[in-house]
Amino acid sequence: MTYYVTTPIYYVNDAPHLGHAYTTLAADVLARWHRRRGEDVWFLTGTDEHGQKILRTAEANGVGPKEWADRLVHESWQPLWEHLEIANDDFIRTTQQRHTDRVREFVQDLHDRGEIYKDSYEGPYCVDCEEFKLPGELLDGEGEYAGQKLCPIHKKPVELLKEENYFFRLSAYTVRLLAHYEANPGFIQPESARNEVVNFVRQGLQDLSISRSTFDWGVKVPWDEQHVIYVWIDALLNYATAVGYNENPEKFDSTFPADVHLVGKDILRFHAVIWPALLLANGLPLPGRIAANGWLLVGGEKMSKSNLTGIKPQDLTAHFGVDAYRWYFLRAIAFGQDGSFSWEDFSARYTSELANDYGNLASRVTAMVGRYFDGELPAATADGEAERAVREGLARAVAEADRRIGEELDFQGGILAVFDFVKQVNGYLTEQQPWKVAKDPSAEVRARLATILYTAAESLRAVAVLLDPVMPETSGKLWESLGAEASLGALADQRIQDAAEWGRLPAGATVTKGAVLFPRLS
Repeated sequence: MTYYVTTPIYYVNDAPHLGHAYTTLAADVLARWHRRRGEDVWFLTGTDEHGQKILRTAEANGVGPKEWADRLVHESWQPLWEHLEIANDDFIRTTQQRHTDRVREFVQDLHDRGEIYKDSYEGPYCVDCEEFKLPGELLDGEGEYAGQKLCPIHKKPVELLKEENYFFRLSAYTVRLLAHYEANPGFIQPESARNEVVNFVRQGLQDLSISRSTFDWGVKVPWDEQHVIYVWIDALLNYATAVGYNENPEKFDSTFPADVHLVGKDILRFHAVIWPALLLANGLPLPGRIAANGWLLVGGEKMSKSNLTGIKPQDLTAHFGVDAYRWYFLRAIAFGQDGSFSWEDFSARYTSELANDYGNLASRVTAMVGRYFDGELPAATADGEAERAVREGLARAVAEADRRIGEELDFQGGILAVFDFVKQVNGYLTEQQPWKVAKDPSAEVRARLATILYTAAESLRAVAVLLDPVMPETSGKLWESLGAEASLGALADQRIQDAAEWGRLPAGATVTKGAVLFPRLS
């Protein structure tokens, strides 16, 4: 079976910001990690291009919605993912026929099963959320919005919407959803998100309006083309249509359902309530896990275009580099919790952990092999207790990183496990003082020097493997500087499970100092 991981598909009402990139980076690292385990992996991302919000944005920019979507996808979304080294297997757009045809079939099937009926509805609607709101969720407006009710997420006035629509019998799935949550406590993560969803469903679900008739930018309802399918129903089905629903049974059966859906916590209910209910209604299996990340905050405010805290990822990569960017957000913020970003924090962590701890270790080791052994990695023939401690430290780091990242989605914890080992190797060098050992030319002491430098180089070989899913460009540079490409083969062929197998980097490998992995910040 395929390990299937997804991001949300993102609205193309504007260019991506750090919040979008954060979820996508987490999914990319998770997918790369499982590939590094030797598993068959399918990583999906894409864009959500229908709905009233997209229509209004396009009109405000004087173009049609499809033209607007094409422009944003080709000029902003896909180029950014390429820039950030996002290694997705597929990029789905909800305007593609491979998606729209299957959406119509899925909804038709629900209709044929008696899961859909027609009725009228009136209630407060947030266009930015593309969601009807419950009156109790709304905020009282102040200032320019005094006397109006606001969406609690976007802080904008909601609209009173009254339509005759088609409804999905969501209320019929309250008991089955609660039973699934209880039987599968890891289905929704983190626990705080699970508790929120369970409490919401326990209050009783209302049937869901799944069509709109006041605008036409969407997938037509197959039995009534005066209506378009509600954009969230359209969007959620991408996880099925992208892997061959009703089109490629072999692909679908080997891939679906997703092992992990990574989502922002503000869209958790759609994924943890509506999506599994739709699957239950159509007789399809439920995903393994819905994992909600927190918000990125700047000055205590959620990062978004609407509150002007949006920051371009390119602003940061231009200063810190792409690999440092990939590392920082997963290292600095515990996945599932809100986390604050600041330029000062990024700079401090970059200097302390990347440049001083990791980059300096690589520079020192490769330089000493060049200085004392003419760039040829020596054999370790004088092992002692200190070397055994390093090997044991590596074994712990590999096991902990694999468990935390591969199983628990604790990216921060996994990265810290690797960097704790980096610190251990730095401490080992400080204690062993190879620069002093090198002053004694005797054979016995020379063997000791060789062992110290081999131990450090072999440790770096393992670190390159472990950090490759997080920082692929840097790991590739380190791999080459250790001479591993020639002696072990491509870094992409190395498995997480083998990283702790000591002695894989053979004596005689040609070690070169290479460029500084993390240059000092200007």
